[in-house]
Amino acid sequence: MAFTRATGKHRRASRSARTTRNLAGIATLAASGVVASVASPALAATDESAPHETGLQQAVVVGDELAVRIEAQADAQQATAEANAARAKAEAEAVRLAEVAKKKAEKKVEEERAAKVRAAREAERKRLNTFVAPVTGSYVSTGYKASSGLWSSGSHTGIDFHAASGTPVHAVGSGTIVEAGWGGAYGNNIVIRMNDGTYTQYGHLSSIGVTVGQAVTPGQQIALSGNTGNTTGPHLHFEARTGPDYGSDIDPIAYLRAHGVTV
Repeated sequence: MAFTRATGKHRRASRSARTTRNLAGIATLAASGVVASVASPALAATDESAPHETGLQQAVVVGDELAVRIEAQADAQQATAEANAARAKAEAEAVRLAEVAKKKAEKKVEEERAAKVRAAREAERKRLNTFVAPVTGSYVSTGYKASSGLWSSGSHTGIDFHAASGTPVHAVGSGTIVEAGWGGAYGNNIVIRMNDGTYTQYGHLSSIGVTVGQAVTPGQQIALSGNTGNTTGPHLHFEARTGPDYGSDIDPIAYLRAHGVTV
């Protein structure tokens, strides 16, 4: 009775099949001269006392070992290539992140610089729109519209600030000098056309430090107080006007207070 053996996926290939497959691999390797150089020493060391071992069988064994070695080498090369690729990717990502961080830092610096410029401009705008008292730390010694025969109009057209001769006199706000010199009863005087279109006058000065056409800013020193013109003693005569000429005066205290100055 004849028996047949079923084939299965776990059945090992026959020796002749393995030999045939290995021979095919060796044939390929031999074409490149690899087997010849590797197999020769092994063949030379073959025990001649084993007649059943042929040179072909030895070559098959060497071919298997060589295939394993080549596969291991290929795996190592692939692992190295993958490691290099991963390192290159990581380096590229690091460069990208550094560039992003650099741009963010540059943007922050630019934004901070722009903010400082805006803040400086705003501070300057506020400063130019701020009013100050014409004499620092002084007080009003004679009020507006006070009656006396000392004035040609019969009443005071401005206010007097207590000030000894030589006391610094400041522009109360931003404007342009339209008069600087002798003003008759006002003595040495200065008239400023303010940026808001009004006018301010400073009289009885001992010296003048500005010229016609010059722009002035709040708090800028323009003169020294004195006792020139129609006066009974040193002080600063200050007027606020709607126009440059005498007779257009308005209440100087109300004018200054309207611009944030307490007197």
